[in-house]
Amino acid sequence: MKRTAPLLGLVFTTTVALTACGGLGSTAPSESATALVPELAPGQRVSIVFESYNYGMAGAWTDTFDELIAEFGAEFPNITVTARKPQGNSPNPATDTISSIQNQIVAGSPPDVAQLGFSDLDFTVHQLRAKPLDRLIGKQRVQRNFDGARHPYAPRARTLADWDGTTYGVPFVFSTPVLYYNATVFAAAGLDPAHPPTTWRQVADAAAAIKRTGKDGVYIDCLTKAAKDWCFQSLVRSNGGRVISEDRKNLTFADPPAVEVTAMAKQLVESGAMPKLNQKQGYEAFARGDIGMILETSAIQGTFVAGAKDKWDLRSAPMPSFQGRPTVPTNSGASLYVLSDDPAKQRASWELITFLTSEAAYTKISQRIGYLPLRTGLMDDPNGLRDWANQNPLLAPNVAQLATMEPWISLPGNNYLQIRDGMMDAVESIVFQGKDPRSTLGAARTQGAGLLPVS
Repeated sequence: MKRTAPLLGLVFTTTVALTACGGLGSTAPSESATALVPELAPGQRVSIVFESYNYGMAGAWTDTFDELIAEFGAEFPNITVTARKPQGNSPNPATDTISSIQNQIVAGSPPDVAQLGFSDLDFTVHQLRAKPLDRLIGKQRVQRNFDGARHPYAPRARTLADWDGTTYGVPFVFSTPVLYYNATVFAAAGLDPAHPPTTWRQVADAAAAIKRTGKDGVYIDCLTKAAKDWCFQSLVRSNGGRVISEDRKNLTFADPPAVEVTAMAKQLVESGAMPKLNQKQGYEAFARGDIGMILETSAIQGTFVAGAKDKWDLRSAPMPSFQGRPTVPTNSGASLYVLSDDPAKQRASWELITFLTSEAAYTKISQRIGYLPLRTGLMDDPNGLRDWANQNPLLAPNVAQLATMEPWISLPGNNYLQIRDGMMDAVESIVFQGKDPRSTLGAARTQGAGLLPVS
C-alpha cells in the first residue's frame, strides 16, 4: 500500500501524454495577454462574497477554508471576503448550489465568486453566465496560474472547466472513487487486508464474509440522488457504457451497461451485504467502524481518519472493476467561477481564486481534507507534500487513478437537473426499493429525453 516516487512519476508522465482527453477544449494561450480587468489601485478597498458548499460541511472543511480565507485577508488587507454556504437545506449542500445562485440572481445579489460542480458546467456557462477568464484576465495570465511558480496543474485537471476552448473556471477540488476499507474488520472476517477486492464480484464475496461477523459489508456512495451522478457515471463507464451519448443528443443510462450496474447493487442490498442507508448515514456508519468497505470520494477521508483513529485500521484501494473491463474513474468536485459584473469585484475574485488554488493552499486542503492536490508535483516536493504523502498511503489509489480518469460529464440544457435527478431517483429506487432495473431506468430515460434541449 506504500506510495513510491516511481509510481507518482509514472502517473504524472501518463497524464501529460493524455492531456487532450482531460476536458472539453484546448486552453492553448493566445498571443495577447492583455488583462481587460484592471489591477486594484493601492489602497482600493473591495468586498466580495464567496459561496462554497464546503461551508455547509462541518469539521475539516469549514475549519480549513476559514483558515485559508483568514490568510488571504492578511495578504490582501484591502479585500474583504464574506464566505457562506449555499442557501438550502439539502443533506448534501453541494446539491443546493445552483438553486441558491439562481434565487440570488433573481433577487439581484448573486455571489461574486462561487464554487460550482463539474456537472453544472454547461448551465454555469450558458445560464449563470460565468465570466470567461481568458477574456477577463487574459489567456496567458490564466495559463500562468495553471503553470504555477513551481508545480503546474495536472494536465487532466486544468481543462475541466473549459467550454469550446475557453477557460471559464479554475478547477479547485476533486477526487476519484476510492474503495476505503476497514482492515480490522477484514481480519476478523478471515479476509486478507493486504489483498482488498479488485472486482465487484470479489467485493460481493468479501461483503458476505464481513456480514457474518455482525458488521455490514459494503456501502457504494454512488446510488442516491443526494450523491449526484459523478460516481454513478464512473460505474457505468467502467462497465462499458455512458449516461449520455458522446454527441450529447441521446440519453443512454437505460442501456445494458447501466442496467447491469444497478442490478449488481440491488443484489448487494437484497443479499444483506449492503445496508439501506442514505448518503450521510453511509459514510458516518463506515467512520464508526460499522461497515467493512465504502466506495467514496476522498473529500470524506478526513472523517474516516478521525473515526478510525486508535480504534481500527483504515486503508484504501482503487475502484473495483467489472470482470474483464478496465475501470474508468470520473472526478467529483468543483471549479471556482467569477460571477460578478463589477470590474473591481472581478479582479478581487480572481485574486481569491489564484490564492485558493496556490501551492500553499493545496498543501493544507490535501492534508486536512483529503482532496487530490491538483498541483501534483507537490507530492514529490520535500518542501511540499512528499513526506506527508509517503506517510499517507490512503492517497496512492486516488493519485494512480488520474492516469485513466475521464471528466464528470454535465448534462445539457436548462432542465439538466431534472434529467439528472430523474436518473438518480430511478437508480435509488432500483437499488434500495427493489424496483426492476430495466423498466425503471427506461421510464426515467423516456421522461428525461423530453427535457433535452431541441437542436
